[in-house]
Amino acid sequence: MSTFSKEGFEIYIVGGAVRDFLMHKTIVDWDYTTNATPELIMSLFKDAYYNNQFGTVGIPSQDTFLKPHEITTYRTEHGYSDNRRPDKVSWGTSLFEDLKRRDFTINAMALGLNKNRELKASEIPAIIEEKTKLMLYLHDPYNGKLDLEKKFIRAVGDAAERFGEDALRMMRAVRIATELNFTIEESTLDAIKSNAGLINKISGERIRDELFKILCSPHPEEGMLLLDETGLLEKILPELKKTFGVEQKSPQRHHIYDVGTHLINSLKEVKTTDPIVRLATLIHDIGKPQTFKKQKNNVITFYNHEVIGAQIANQIADRLKLSKNQKDKLTRLVRWHQFSVDEKQTDSALRRLIKKIGPENIEDMLELRRADRIGSGARETSWRTEEFKKRLIEVQKQPFTVRDLKITGYDVMQELGLKPGPKIGEILNELFSKVENRQIPNEKEALLLELKSLNKTKPIS
Repeated sequence: MSTFSKEGFEIYIVGGAVRDFLMHKTIVDWDYTTNATPELIMSLFKDAYYNNQFGTVGIPSQDTFLKPHEITTYRTEHGYSDNRRPDKVSWGTSLFEDLKRRDFTINAMALGLNKNRELKASEIPAIIEEKTKLMLYLHDPYNGKLDLEKKFIRAVGDAAERFGEDALRMMRAVRIATELNFTIEESTLDAIKSNAGLINKISGERIRDELFKILCSPHPEEGMLLLDETGLLEKILPELKKTFGVEQKSPQRHHIYDVGTHLINSLKEVKTTDPIVRLATLIHDIGKPQTFKKQKNNVITFYNHEVIGAQIANQIADRLKLSKNQKDKLTRLVRWHQFSVDEKQTDSALRRLIKKIGPENIEDMLELRRADRIGSGARETSWRTEEFKKRLIEVQKQPFTVRDLKITGYDVMQELGLKPGPKIGEILNELFSKVENRQIPNEKEALLLELKSLNKTKPIS
């Protein structure tokens, strides 16, 4: 900032960094705005880089734990015909112009070195930077500091106009309110409710990113309830909205909540911050509305709801543009969450279950089950569950595929003098079968001895 000032340019800290400073939080993400063009910024810093169309120049931080400093030239935006992005972006001429285009008052503040005459009435001495002894002033034309103190999320200017410019701002309001435990101011909340349908114009990727941030917040259940209150939930996860009011309480059932309430309660209990596990927990019973049946004796059933749920999870994954691995994990967790915990299960049955879930997903599945139990009104665990966990550990000590053997195809070729071909695979499969059935241990020396034994009884060529 001193460098800019010495060269005669204006520069201000903006965005979340200002908010975090005023809330006495550690700042790791520094954003700035300036009247200098990207080309001029590049000339001031030898390690600066510029590779985007938004006028943002990046400067690597000297502190490894900090993100690069991002400096954006003042901007004005014109027209939002698609409710997603401006039709035209041009360089602005003042800080006031730049702050005017921002989403919420708590994001429309700036910290600057020099007083700006246009914003004189809103300038407040804020901090003396220790190294340079330069005074920073808070520029707050929309009373963001007051809203921060009141814990309000309030749109800058006309809320409906802000959401018409970028409909994702509605989800962002919910996300920030959830992360900070703030309240969305009444007129802003009403504007979200009135314009919720605009969210359908936003890409799945952008919706996914905001949804994941809500899911990974300290109280994701509050975020989901707020999405429901605003009408956004019905637009982005209509399948989840349908679960509210679907009754589960009946004879022979342990549930005490309707399906939607149970899912929200389950999400509340998840300890991992993995967004896929949290999403899977949120939607694990999403197939219940389609499989609901009430028998003559008033017993409610949801046969095969996990199968239908996995199909719905697959559709949600596609809509949110999840990666192949994310989609696979999500659908597996939903599909197999209904696994039975029975001390009479054989090792083979447990191994089949692990293969279906995926060894890498076992811990996440157990976490989902734990949250599911608490969200149902049951105890966190049971003796059967604890025994089940121990057995899962034991059966996983055995290999699950040929790739887990302690020898490779190369070892087989070396030991038997064979060339590459289908025969190598057949030999490895035979060895794997013996290891899986505990006829021989999965140890290299034992496997090589078995190879020699096989070759003696049935010469391999």
